[in-house]
Amino acid sequence: MNTGPALDFEILHRSCLSKARVARVTTPHGSFDTPAFMPVGTRASVKGLLPGMVEDTGAQILLNNTYHLMLRPGSELVQRMGGVHAFMQWNRPILTDSGGYQAYSLSETNLVDDDGVTFKSIIDGSEVRLTPERATVVQNQLGADIIMAFDDCPPSEEARGRARQRGGETAIQGDQEEVEGQRADPRLTNAIRRDTKKKGYDHAARLAVANERTVRWLERCKSAHTRPHDQSLFGIVQGGTDLDRRAWCAERIAAIDLPGYAIGGVAVGEPFEEIARVVRHTAPLLPEAKPRYLMGVGYERDLVAAVRAGVDMFDCVLPTRNGRNANAFTRTGQIRLRNAKFAEDQGPIEQGCDCLACDPARHGASVGPGPFSRGYLRHLFMVGEMLGPILVSLHNVRHFQRLMLDIRRAIQNDDWSGLVRNWPVCTDGVG
Repeated sequence: MNTGPALDFEILHRSCLSKARVARVTTPHGSFDTPAFMPVGTRASVKGLLPGMVEDTGAQILLNNTYHLMLRPGSELVQRMGGVHAFMQWNRPILTDSGGYQAYSLSETNLVDDDGVTFKSIIDGSEVRLTPERATVVQNQLGADIIMAFDDCPPSEEARGRARQRGGETAIQGDQEEVEGQRADPRLTNAIRRDTKKKGYDHAARLAVANERTVRWLERCKSAHTRPHDQSLFGIVQGGTDLDRRAWCAERIAAIDLPGYAIGGVAVGEPFEEIARVVRHTAPLLPEAKPRYLMGVGYERDLVAAVRAGVDMFDCVLPTRNGRNANAFTRTGQIRLRNAKFAEDQGPIEQGCDCLACDPARHGASVGPGPFSRGYLRHLFMVGEMLGPILVSLHNVRHFQRLMLDIRRAIQNDDWSGLVRNWPVCTDGVG
């Protein structure tokens, strides 16, 4: 089923027990299977990992960050170098975000108005203006297969409330570092920072403004898009956790004919139950014959719940960010490798994992008799050796690709109970 000159979306199988589906998306730089998890290569690099290493994890599509690449090295330079694919030596599909999330996360140093956002550069403090037209031009120059509309992402009322209850930003940051299992998405801190400093803040009014801007800005992005023959523009639905506002925005965004659509503005401080509720409500409102993308969501149970609601695409920094901080994902939950109890642990990060860290022989590495042990990995982190973050990041990226493979099997066989047996960390997402 062709949904546009630059993208083909073919649904291969639908679940009988949920709204989940297995599909294939074809772009000018190849195809990827859905449900798909995109590792994040913010500055045209998945931190610490060579493109071939990322490909070996099973990743079929990456995400690059428009805002950061616009600042350095500049989208014009990337264009002269042949576009992001040639620049980073990744000849598979790439998606670029629009910079709309940075308008949210860098709110202390920007000014949002009806025409766009004025930033202070994170590099030299100079003024940077980003409008729907500019965000689209930059992405046209970068050359990704899928580009995102510039949207207005409102803050989370839930995060704001928790900040008041728990002592504000410092308490939340501490929880991010120390509490295992805490919803520690880095977006949470910034959401709190923006709202707690505003007196008389009217959340309902802010959602309404964000929705109206998001629709208007999408129309401007579509008008400014000069490469529809080889780049697919996706629109984004906002609305916070207000289901009526989500429906209002979804109706207007879906009325604009595009190759795909996204749900934005979740995982900015909401608990799992709220994320699941918003996604279950919003996903079915988007065109069934187009890919649906849930932006910035990355915990396993969130992914499973969203897949069951009919979402096809995901991205998150968690695999590599946590990997760089010695936090490894497993089927039963995260483990913190800096913990002293792992000092003499000779086992792999996870028994049965086929990543390079857990099973180097499978990858043709003749480095020793067995896996890189937890004890060895702990040592690498304790002494500051860069190999530690590389290996744990590789494991984490592979962890999420293995999860996507098993989710696709669960959809094809309608075996959700089997998925939970094999992935206990996903239990709440199926419940």
